[in-house]
Amino acid sequence: MTKTRVLRSEWHKLRSLRSTWITLTAAAALILGVGLIMGGTYTSGGGDSDVDTVILTLYGSMLGQLCLVVLGILVTAGEYATGMIRSSLTAVPARLPVLWTKAAVFTATAFSLMFTTALITFAAAQLFLHDTDQAASLTDPGVLRAVAGTAAGITLMGLLALGLGALLRSVPGAVGAFVGGVMLLPEILGMLPYEAVEQAVRYFPTQAAGALGSATPLPGAATPATALLALSLWVAAVLAVAGWTLRRRDA
Repeated sequence: MTKTRVLRSEWHKLRSLRSTWITLTAAAALILGVGLIMGGTYTSGGGDSDVDTVILTLYGSMLGQLCLVVLGILVTAGEYATGMIRSSLTAVPARLPVLWTKAAVFTATAFSLMFTTALITFAAAQLFLHDTDQAASLTDPGVLRAVAGTAAGITLMGLLALGLGALLRSVPGAVGAFVGGVMLLPEILGMLPYEAVEQAVRYFPTQAAGALGSATPLPGAATPATALLALSLWVAAVLAVAGWTLRRRDA
């Protein structure tokens, strides 16, 4: 059993499941559909005139992200739900390669699709926006970076969910932990009247992912480079803990 064969087996698992294609197709369709709606209904001088162009055209990325989060959880916790994890760990007694290859296959698949979808959505939305105050092109400063950042943010959030699925070994538990700990907790903490808490919240996963998708700096948000580093560290920490528990707990 080599690393290449483990990687190949995880790729076969991912592409052979119906849930993979359903969630990926849903994510791409939501991003593209919302982008076309935003572009087709936009009028210059309206309430969205001060919104960043990339954020406006890729507004559906928030919905697409939820689909990738579900897929990330199913990649790991789904195997525990079906009992398939016992076969996987029997074939790969070292255990850790199973987790790392799952993460690698998911990352490559998710980022490729999300980046392609984001590019197509931005270009399609600009067909409607070319004569408005939201007209932009990929060659404008920060636009291509923001489009790639949107795809990276979605992918990393899905990877964070994958780690939670491996850590908690339960699909409902991982979904609840993601919604409560990743999505709701920062909003609750943000209401506290403490500047230190406000500064810390901007580096939480959801807020960091949002900062990656803006072509222009967002007030009160982390810079794209800092946001990418913070989100990557969150993902690395969750995967590291998941890997540690994978080695120590029974399947």
